[in-house]
Amino acid sequence: MGVRRIKPTTAGQRYVILNDFAELTTDKPEKSLVIQLKNHAGRNNTGRITCQHKGSGNKNAYRIVDFKRNKHNIPAIVKSVEYDPNRNVRISLVVYADGEKRYILSPNGIKVGDTVTSGPESEIRSGNALPLENIPLGTMVHNIELVSKKGGQMVRSAGGGAQLMAKEGDYVTLKLPSSEMRMVRKECYATIGILGNLDHKNMRIGKAGRNRWKGIKPTVRGSAKNPVDHPHGGGEGKCPIGGQPKTPWGKPALGYKTRKRKASDKLIVRKRNK
Repeated sequence: MGVRRIKPTTAGQRYVILNDFAELTTDKPEKSLVIQLKNHAGRNNTGRITCQHKGSGNKNAYRIVDFKRNKHNIPAIVKSVEYDPNRNVRISLVVYADGEKRYILSPNGIKVGDTVTSGPESEIRSGNALPLENIPLGTMVHNIELVSKKGGQMVRSAGGGAQLMAKEGDYVTLKLPSSEMRMVRKECYATIGILGNLDHKNMRIGKAGRNRWKGIKPTVRGSAKNPVDHPHGGGEGKCPIGGQPKTPWGKPALGYKTRKRKASDKLIVRKRNK
């Protein structure tokens, strides 16, 4: 696992930093765990663009990843470490003792031939999934459930890891990668270790075209559009926007709070923004 630079034979290669993909063991996914992923180009079910600057890009097949880890007390052997185009962390194909195959998120340091398990009696070892109440204080974990048996929703990106800080009553306190301190129910599952592909943060795109391959289109200023397309549009020459900055749908854009109060907000001990 590392990075590589390319000899700059073109301008687009001069500053690019790519992953060397050294940890991958195969380039073909497990067919039974792959489904077609349709590209909606940022449009909703009525055909309107609700997420701007998306579209085109290379076709990706979606790998079905097991975030629940609900196959308890059955050992699984890691058969391969693979690339997943839908996330920045690697995935591992594991084969259980009864023959079932599943994809899991690859913890840092996992290798082909390693054994992983899940369940309350599992060993405290990287890749094993246990309830938070069974994990010792100070342990780094990932793929953490917010609601029991719903599957991991927190800490799922490359290099991510949350530290288990305290246990009190029915709740466990975690320090998330964002520095937020949050309480989670003790029966929720988490996986031991930090996630792999630590060098993802060192990647450098190098050229605009590589973003287009990912399905990201150029961001156009509202003032460069027509009045029918954006509240900032229209006017002769370069015009001030007039009044408060707005979104394409006419809502206030700067300083306007859009976050809804969530049921789990009361479990935040310390917010991430100081």
